[in-house]
Amino acid sequence: MTSARTVVFDLDGTLVDTAPDLINALNFVLEREGLSAVPFDAARNMIGAGARKLIERGLELDGRAVSPTDLARLTSDFIDHYAAHIADLSRPFEGLESALDDLAISGYRFAVCTNKLEWLSKLLLDQLGLSARFAAICGADTFGVSKPDPAILRQTVVRAGGQLSSSVMVGDAGPDIGVARRAGVPVIGVGFGYTDVPISDLKPDRLIHHLSELPAAVEALMLQRNSV
Repeated sequence: MTSARTVVFDLDGTLVDTAPDLINALNFVLEREGLSAVPFDAARNMIGAGARKLIERGLELDGRAVSPTDLARLTSDFIDHYAAHIADLSRPFEGLESALDDLAISGYRFAVCTNKLEWLSKLLLDQLGLSARFAAICGADTFGVSKPDPAILRQTVVRAGGQLSSSVMVGDAGPDIGVARRAGVPVIGVGFGYTDVPISDLKPDRLIHHLSELPAAVEALMLQRNSV
């Protein structure tokens, strides 16, 4: 039996607009330390490399560095606060469910490959009623590696029951483009996510600006793969 064609998604900034709850959690820990809150627009493009890196970037904006012990404490407190408020304001990007419906009808299965912790990813998708749509939900701790290490994408596809040769990656930032390139998988960039480098500059194979464009972009890349 041929493995199902698989679409692998990044989570933050690709499937779900998580910035409001992530930034609120960041500012919770910063303000508790007597530091300035990070403005939303500045913090939005700091998302995507995990909680610890988000806190480091927030501290850098205030000209602060902390010891590894303090950073671990802040990260733990951030995760606790974020988990308790993970879906207060976070919502799927417009058009997501219709796009997934269209692709599912065409026989695609779906997976999540994120640098978010796996349990937080599942908690978020559970609260948004989306978990059942994904054959695998894998985070930075699932296999012990993070994007752009290609092992996380390869193993996510395997866990979803797919094959790299019939998979497409969808993401919003450098780690997504990088992991796809290193794994030899075509990649669709979304223009509405979180990135400090314009997604167009990263040269994804396709660039979309609304999830209504996703099914056609996936089909085009899959046809291109099959014709090579």
